[in-house]
This record gives sequence, structure tokens and C-alpha cells, in this order.
Amino acid sequence: MIWDTHAHLDDPDYSEDFQEVVLRMKSYGISRVTNVGYDLASSERSVKLSQDYDFIYAAIGIHPHNAEGITAETWERLKGLAKQPKVLAWGEIGLDYYRDLSPRSIQKEVFIQQIKLANEVGLPIVIHNRDAHQDVLEIVKGHPPKYGGVFHCYSGSREMANILLKLGFYLSFAGPVTFKNARHTVEVAEHVPIDRILVETDSPYLTPEPRRGKRNEPTYVREVVKKIAEIRNLPFEDVALQTMRNAETIFKLVKKDLR
Repeated sequence: MIWDTHAHLDDPDYSEDFQEVVLRMKSYGISRVTNVGYDLASSERSVKLSQDYDFIYAAIGIHPHNAEGITAETWERLKGLAKQPKVLAWGEIGLDYYRDLSPRSIQKEVFIQQIKLANEVGLPIVIHNRDAHQDVLEIVKGHPPKYGGVFHCYSGSREMANILLKLGFYLSFAGPVTFKNARHTVEVAEHVPIDRILVETDSPYLTPEPRRGKRNEPTYVREVVKKIAEIRNLPFEDVALQTMRNAETIFKLVKKDLR
């Protein structure tokens, strides 16, 4: 049993073969998926998927790419979605200085606002951080999430990881940990306590080796588990079970009685 804790199954890339993707997941032991929103529309789609499929859960939020043009109505509608029983997190939220699709000042403002909203509704946060390490650190230190959080597709240094672990965060690893040039990510995966690691695909993006270059899907989270097991010199089954338990802990699944 494996939990892909970050995917985008509402993406148009799955429009023609969604049911086949689901069947492959079930065949290969992917028992849970968190579908993650990046704007209001995708957050609504994530909630709908969670209602239609017992193994899909939802996260809702505004990605930094979409930080411009947010209104009070947007926040109210997201708060309404957050009340749905299978919404486990607020995200993905954060900063992206690689593409800079929204002004950095607005990215920061929207990031902080969403941490406050997550604290208000009682949800952990899922953080997107790309080339914005220092500013992200400053924000989570200054505005700590009351219910914890996850750094999705962790890309920072080992030193940053140590700081985040002390702050109570979980680190999630995706396809890049399998890449041949992933020395720094492998180093982090080797040293993070095993009870603070999550696994994900970020489907349809970041396809792991040996399928890199093709569309990603939740079934391929097995390659991430396999790589972490190799790095840690642990059995595949132990990593699958531990990361499942970790996800249950941070997403308060037992508390929500959705098992």
C-alpha cells in the first residue's frame, strides 16, 4: 500500500484514459492519492474527485503562479471547500522565483494569507518552493503553520532540511530523486528521519526514471519508493508502509476517521 501524496489527476493529460490510469494504480498497490489544487477551479475539481473516488483525497489552495487577481470571494469559496471531509490540506501554496509568473510581492502576500487561512480552518499546508529558499524560510518562521506542513518535491539543501525538520515539517520526494544528477536530493533523502518522509509523483509532471520524458501517473510513485529504499538500504515494503503512516499523521487521516 502506497500513498501518492501529491498529484494532479484533474489535468487534461488524463482526459482520454483516466479509468485506465486508475486501474493501473489499483493493480500496483497505490491505495491513496492526494489530488492537489493550484487555483480555485482545480481545487473544486480536486474536491469533486475526492467525492467520486474513495481512494482520492483533496488539497485546496492557490499556487504562486496564480497569485494575481485573488479576491475576497476566492478566499471565501476556498474556506467553504476546506470544510469538505476529504480535504486534508491547504495547498499547494508558496513561492516560485524560477518562472516568476506572478510578482514576488504578491506571491509573498498570498502565501502568508493562505497560511493564516489554513490555521483558521485547521489544515496542514503543502508548500511549493522553487528557487525561493530564503524567502520561504523567513515566511514559515514568521508565520508558522499551526497544523504542520509538507515541503512538496523537496529541492533544498541538507542544511535547509535540518531547519525545516526542527520547525516540524515533513519533506516529500518525487521523481527528481531518481534522476542521475540528483546528488543533493539523494543526500537529503539519505539523512532525513524516515518518519518525516513522504512520497509523491506530482503527476503528470516530474516522471521518474526509467520513464523520464513521458507522462507521469500515480503508479510511478513506486519508483520513488524504490529509490528511497535503495538510498536507505531498507526493504521496499518498509518504506511504503512508513511513508503511508507518515502521510496519515501529517494529514490527520485517523482523526478524520476516513480510513
